[in-house]
Amino acid sequence: MHNIVVLISGNGSNLQAIIDGCSNGIINNSQVAAVISNKADAYGLKRAQRANIDNLCVIATDYDNRQDYDQALMEKIDAYQPDVIILAGFMRILSANFVHHYQGRMLNIHPSLLPKYSGLNTHQRAIDAGDKEHGTSVHFVTEQLDGGPVILQAKVPIFAEDNVDDVIERVQQQEHNIYPLVTQWLLSQRLSMQNGYAVLDGNKLPPQGYAAQ
Repeated sequence: MHNIVVLISGNGSNLQAIIDGCSNGIINNSQVAAVISNKADAYGLKRAQRANIDNLCVIATDYDNRQDYDQALMEKIDAYQPDVIILAGFMRILSANFVHHYQGRMLNIHPSLLPKYSGLNTHQRAIDAGDKEHGTSVHFVTEQLDGGPVILQAKVPIFAEDNVDDVIERVQQQEHNIYPLVTQWLLSQRLSMQNGYAVLDGNKLPPQGYAAQ
């Protein structure tokens, strides 16, 4: 049985997609062993409780600096012997030591078609730029913010009458489809990170990640 640890800060809809993926077999022979939040009021903790998953908070203000916080967080994570660490809306910049500790085992999902719109407010930025399409990217986590090698992207249209909530809903539907899929690829050893590239089934993926022929 593979162990997954999910880090959250808020609602946890992608956490729910991972929990559901373990239940419905999209993610084989795996369980969410723990959910860890940096915010005590994160709704994702309630999702974990409902699913009888260990859940805990590691609050930054309890520590003197980022390095001490990340060390404490690593100790909490490692107690569950995780095969994969999933960032699901975890709103903290991680130290180099933390990233290196989980190199090749830690995934993030970012709501844009990377490398466009790293950082925050991606949906509104895409609307403001007049983009006709937007989307989401699953990538390996590296020291560069939202800059690790992309594994898989999903695109959605932006229509002239859309507001930001319309785009968010459309993007999240795709996130919930692709994040469990990529998690399964990594756990089944089809996917790895080699020399700064994402490699799937022995093939180095292009900058935008896997694309079906």
